[in-house]
Amino acid sequence: MSATYADALPRPRLLPSWLAPMLVLVAAYGVVPLIGTQYLYEGILLPFLALSLAGLGLNLLTGYAGQVSLGSAAFLAVGAFGAYNVDLRAPGLPLLLSIVLAGTLTAAGGMLFGLPSLRLRGFYLAVSTLAAQFFVQWLLTNFAWFANGSNSGVIDAPTLRVLGCSFETPAGRYLFSLTIVTLLTFLVWRLVRSATGRNFIAVRDNETAARIIGVPVLRAKLLAFALSSFIIGVAGVLWAFAYLRTVEPDGFNLALSFRVLFIIIIGGLASIRGAFLGAALIVVFPLVLSRLGSLVLGGMFDSGVLDMCQRIVLGVLIIVFLVAEPGGLAALSDRLQGWIRRPA
Repeated sequence: MSATYADALPRPRLLPSWLAPMLVLVAAYGVVPLIGTQYLYEGILLPFLALSLAGLGLNLLTGYAGQVSLGSAAFLAVGAFGAYNVDLRAPGLPLLLSIVLAGTLTAAGGMLFGLPSLRLRGFYLAVSTLAAQFFVQWLLTNFAWFANGSNSGVIDAPTLRVLGCSFETPAGRYLFSLTIVTLLTFLVWRLVRSATGRNFIAVRDNETAARIIGVPVLRAKLLAFALSSFIIGVAGVLWAFAYLRTVEPDGFNLALSFRVLFIIIIGGLASIRGAFLGAALIVVFPLVLSRLGSLVLGGMFDSGVLDMCQRIVLGVLIIVFLVAEPGGLAALSDRLQGWIRRPA
């Protein structure tokens, strides 16, 4: 048998596709709580989970449905302040229901700001989504009602309690966030493999062809904005309630929107795994850069130098991925697996 023909044959999978995610969940639920420290939870895992969920939501909109958005931080803010106000104005309401209502409110906002997608595409749509970013930040800054009368706009996280169980410790907040992220990730995984997910992909690839084959393009776009915004809104709740514990409107700025966008570019568009890989790099990279910079430059490597170096290196990474590997880290991991499975 020729080598070319042998390479063309499908190779048997070494492991079932569900095994890797299951092993990750076993480690996340069973191993991490046993060895985790406060720094591991609050410095790495909690921001990683919140940003992964935000990246997952944006990837559903941009990677699968092809609709570009630069307003992710605005929807994070709507989710955080929405859940805060629902919990404040309706005392006694279960926390999970407050989160769902905040996500629903964010979905409504996403549909509203997604209306330009019915007429605009590409760069013009991306610019139009900036309206959400600036409008939401202006609204939260100038109307103290959303922060319970606080002129600074700062809000504090309510007690994380579900079915009588408190999740106030770092490990508890980690398990709370992990459970929500796991549930929503599974639902997104099912969604992108359903008829709705195929409609999203058809709209992304060619709107005209999608209309011809009967895909409801306008409805698919608005649904993509709504579902994406719901997920990002829930991520905003985790960002504010589980990670930071206290936030202000200025924290949900354009830089945070670009941070979420970088996650899906580096991790890989139209890839659920890519959202987690990109978030892992975005969270861990500054920590590694800080340690290396301090080791090499000592006291000269202060926070200002760190921020500048981080921006430069991330910019270079994004250019490299866009040019050399548009599929991001997810595609690189697939190549690595293929190389490992290739017979000698």
